[in-house]
Amino acid sequence: MPRSVILDMDPGIDDAAAIAVALNNPELDVKLITTVAGNVSVDKTTANALKLVDFFDKKVSVAKGAAAPLKKKFEDAAAIHGETGLPGYTFPEPKSVISDLTAVEAIAHVLKQNEQQITLIATGAYTNIAHFILKYPEMLSKIDELILMGGSISGGNASSVAEFNIFTDPDAAKIVFESGLNITMIGLDVTLKALISKQTSDKLAELGEAGKMLHGIINAYGDIHEGGKPMHDVITILYALHPEVIKLQKEYIDVVTEGPAIGATVADVLHRWHAAEAYNAKVGVDIDAAFFNDWFLNQVRLMNRR
Repeated sequence: MPRSVILDMDPGIDDAAAIAVALNNPELDVKLITTVAGNVSVDKTTANALKLVDFFDKKVSVAKGAAAPLKKKFEDAAAIHGETGLPGYTFPEPKSVISDLTAVEAIAHVLKQNEQQITLIATGAYTNIAHFILKYPEMLSKIDELILMGGSISGGNASSVAEFNIFTDPDAAKIVFESGLNITMIGLDVTLKALISKQTSDKLAELGEAGKMLHGIINAYGDIHEGGKPMHDVITILYALHPEVIKLQKEYIDVVTEGPAIGATVADVLHRWHAAEAYNAKVGVDIDAAFFNDWFLNQVRLMNRR
């Protein structure tokens, strides 16, 4: 049986690559895509999600979510992802339409309609997830795992200590980490070790229209590191399918919600605030980067066969 998933995202280039993989892998059943303000505004992230659903000719509902963080002023990442969030490829205007339900309502609806538990994968700010936790606490048992792209226990990219998704809405992140959900945190400790190499990127252009699209948007991606570009959000999909290639450790994560360290995810590694056996997340700390590059190319080949 395919693993049933809900994707909560802010596409965004790496989100788009994650959506592309999830929609086309037969081991995943994408029940819903919900959008949130993050890389660009929620209107743009929603339009981008619809464009991707149409590009792959999938019948997956897209529900629009939060336009702003719970408390903090919204700051996008258009400098990295471009003004539209998906530069580098010309998509037609979407024909699919947004769900009549809000993101939070749509998540609740999908959970109610399915007898089995569902995996929730969140790769933008966690604003929608926090709203859901507060509004539907009785439904949290329907989520078997919450896989998050975000956070870091070794340094940030929005500041010296804060990763962008957490920094965007730290108050929502705090609610999420204190929710009691089964959380796996795929943060910068992993995603910056699994870069898409130039060799891999160049090969994409030869892999049909899906490869051309991904090659175009990845080439336009402003997140550049020595050795390649991180596909942060794609790693959550890799983990959902191949958890064995990511090394995890159990940690109690606290989120800083104010001051110069706002958005930091602090692991209680010395057990000063929590008992040694207490943890609220499994945190990714290492990954097989060579496997990731090979796997990603194979996923793109799969897109052109479906």
